[in-house]
Amino acid sequence: MSNACREESARTSRGLKLPEGDEEKGRQAFQDMKCHHCHSIAGVDMPKPTAAAETQFELGGEVRHVKSYGELVTAIIQPQHGIAPAYATQANRQVGGTTPSPMPSFNDSMTVSQLNDIVTFLHSCYRKAAPPGSIYPYYMP
Repeated sequence: MSNACREESARTSRGLKLPEGDEEKGRQAFQDMKCHHCHSIAGVDMPKPTAAAETQFELGGEVRHVKSYGELVTAIIQPQHGIAPAYATQANRQVGGTTPSPMPSFNDSMTVSQLNDIVTFLHSCYRKAAPPGSIYPYYMP
């Protein structure tokens, strides 16, 4: 007998609804969790990190695909799920056929409120890019 709850389709972010977070609290939590040591955010001034990171990735800015709340939550709580191709190429190291994420786990130290606020903050930092060659205005859904 199959247990439908164990199937992959039952464990997706479809239907994930987060309450409205607070962008300013998210920005503060981003700094408190020291995310800015490894991540810059396009167009957002952050304090300079106290230690140099091995890798630095920019978040936010103009992108073709704006990450959903579910994708941002997944990237934070399970960073090895989607390693950025730029990091995989730059790191040029694999463990068991996969590239390990340099991002530490915050699952035992980050509150749900902090996660919600950080996701709200990050989501506000992305802008949908117009399709290439478009002469007509493009509006986000």
